Amino acid sequence: MVNHMFNDRAKIYVRSGKGGDGHVSFRREKYVPNGGPDGGDGGNGGSVYLEIDEGMNTLADYRHVRKYKAEDGQDGGKKRCRGRNGQDLILKMPEGTVVKEAQSGKVITDLSGNNRRFLLISGGRGGKGNQHYATSTMQAPKYAQPGGEAVELELLLELKLLADVGLVGLPNVGKSTFLTKVSNARPEIANYHFTTINPHLGVVDLNGIEPFVIADIPGLIEGASEGAGLGHEFLRHIERTRVLIHILDASGSEGRDPVEDYYTINKELEEYNPEILNKKMVIAANKTDCITDPGQDDPLSRIKNEFEPKGIKVFPICALSGDGLLPLLGEVSKLLEETSEHEITFKQEFFPEFMIASSDEPFTVRYDEENNEYIIEGPRIEKMLGYTNLDSERGFVFFQNFLKDNMILDELVKCGIKEGDIVRIYDMTFEYYE
Repeated sequence: MVNHMFNDRAKIYVRSGKGGDGHVSFRREKYVPNGGPDGGDGGNGGSVYLEIDEGMNTLADYRHVRKYKAEDGQDGGKKRCRGRNGQDLILKMPEGTVVKEAQSGKVITDLSGNNRRFLLISGGRGGKGNQHYATSTMQAPKYAQPGGEAVELELLLELKLLADVGLVGLPNVGKSTFLTKVSNARPEIANYHFTTINPHLGVVDLNGIEPFVIADIPGLIEGASEGAGLGHEFLRHIERTRVLIHILDASGSEGRDPVEDYYTINKELEEYNPEILNKKMVIAANKTDCITDPGQDDPLSRIKNEFEPKGIKVFPICALSGDGLLPLLGEVSKLLEETSEHEITFKQEFFPEFMIASSDEPFTVRYDEENNEYIIEGPRIEKMLGYTNLDSERGFVFFQNFLKDNMILDELVKCGIKEGDIVRIYDMTFEYYE
């Protein structure tokens, strides 16, 4: 039997486009002895965007093709000809994909909810041609600016299902019977090309209840949190759900104790990610029809006495006949209303822009008396400018932090800068404020 890999993780390499270099050239015209500089600017490199594609439900494509590059910007030309901008690269992904930086494992973005399109890395800025560098003292500049570098990233993609409710329980407690009974299982979502296990999804659509999606992802067994069997794959999907239905076999027909079963599963969930246990949970005590002789040791009372004092409601059901399902689903719907959706998106912890800022190339800070301004220059600064969109608030805050972290602000203070003085960084000027 061929055991195909799961299609919901992939590792890929992406690169933004490098900016085109500025051009050095001079006007060559008959009868004009020394034409001025006319070198054109380089084009901007292509940026990399991530975008949700409603039609996708697996990361399989990213397992076959692993390298993705945006187009480089074209170099500038003579006669002020500007280079063409590189084409952006748009990577389409299924909703629910969490994108991490591969080395650190830190989250860059979570493509779900309102986050439909995300700018991953900006292309390098095109370099300025020598037409920009003429001054009264230097009329024939032989200098043009190089284009901004490309940025490379290795990404880890993980698809985490977007189901509202997760079904947990040991094998054979009746989860699939339950799912079939309560929902119209939608095969098109569950069309994962897994060979070993299929996450089964169903939509519960009852009168008077907001529809919600239930996922039963088979494969949780003891030892799952250590990666035994396919437990991990299962657990990754449960991180997104907002409410858990824990199904117990109340009849103990498999010769197991339902109360112990509950603790077995919870231990697995906790070892994988303790936060899962903070989710709202209800217990469905299934197979009540198989309890032949309740007698002294009525299993249903045992389950209720164990869990209801802990605030976990217990609903006796028979998944096969459908008995007891409505009160259970009503409770789940109520719990979903109380739990806001935004709690389950993964926050950004890694910012690709910082990769460029960490180089240790030199910079200089000096005071230009003639123009009464402070000038900051150097390859590192130039690189940084090539990546940062200073018109966006996030870009500007990032740039300020960059100046602070690299001790550039300290240098300005040493040079005697005061509030309101002008600072020039290449073709950008701004006023200095403490």
